[in-house]
Amino acid sequence: MTTVKDIDARGAQHCETTALGVLLRHQGLDLSEPLLFGLGAGLSFIYWDSKNMDFPFLGGRVKPFDLTRNLAARLGLELSVQETASPRRAWENVRGPIDAGHPVGLQLDSYHLDYFGSKAHFGGHVVAMYGYDDHDAYLVDTDQQGGAVTTPLAGLARARAARGPMTARHRSFTLTVPDSPPSPRGELIPAITACADAFLNPPIANLGHRGIEKAGRQVRTWLRRTDDPQRDLPQAARLMEKAGTGGALFRNLYRDFLAECGRQIDSGHLRTGLGLYTEAAALWPEVAALIARAGASGDERCLVQAGSVLGDLARVEREAMQALACLRHEPPARRDDVVRRAATVRPDFPQDR
Repeated sequence: MTTVKDIDARGAQHCETTALGVLLRHQGLDLSEPLLFGLGAGLSFIYWDSKNMDFPFLGGRVKPFDLTRNLAARLGLELSVQETASPRRAWENVRGPIDAGHPVGLQLDSYHLDYFGSKAHFGGHVVAMYGYDDHDAYLVDTDQQGGAVTTPLAGLARARAARGPMTARHRSFTLTVPDSPPSPRGELIPAITACADAFLNPPIANLGHRGIEKAGRQVRTWLRRTDDPQRDLPQAARLMEKAGTGGALFRNLYRDFLAECGRQIDSGHLRTGLGLYTEAAALWPEVAALIARAGASGDERCLVQAGSVLGDLARVEREAMQALACLRHEPPARRDDVVRRAATVRPDFPQDR
């Protein structure tokens, strides 16, 4: 058996931030999951439907792996990414870093991982791998999936080779923290405003606040969109609440990120954004419950009500992001004041290296 020493195999709520946490803690950088998600500008929205899809999909974050790219750029991390069509080379890309004492991130299709109790194809799943033996791979996944887990090497190979929506070609990656990385504290406002800009100015109507508005119109038709509403509508609701989103379609994570920022930054705009995302985080579970109820009962009035709540959410999140975008125009707080607040309110916030 070959394993990386001193791995902190701590699971979390979302797969990509779980893997990022494992890789960065091994480099000595320990950030909370909300900070990883927020510094990676992970929040978004997409209403995804097409002719080759069985049922529409509501997504609450940026595309798979964009969060990792954003975080690496924001914190000056060296991100090394390997992709290949060759299973043999793909295995070498993973075995090499592990043999050298470094955990590796993998993007794969969770359907082929035997420890998943619910079988559904999802090609954007991310895990951290820290060891292997002749039969099994040693992984860290979300708390929901067991945290530190093992899976047969054959299944892992199938998961990495899978093709379809959101898959990558045997993608593996490592992160290296430089000797003098930027302070995470100093990157909070740029990360918030970058996320706000993307949300407020989506290139197509399926994304951002416009996507939520579209979902509010389209969700009213969902009973006519499926031959099996008792299967498809509750499944859509479960994906919003349970599928590694941290609840409320990632809005809980972003609310908690803004709350952590509020302990470092004294800003009325930030407090406004936090208040509105606290409201949004309470409304998304209501939408999910109404969709599930419509599937179980066949009552279209539940979907009409869900559409109305989504209309409210589009407004609430648009106003939140408009407030957060204004952070770029505020004068920076004096560093001494920020450090003093951090030491008083959040003594474990990562200090400058």
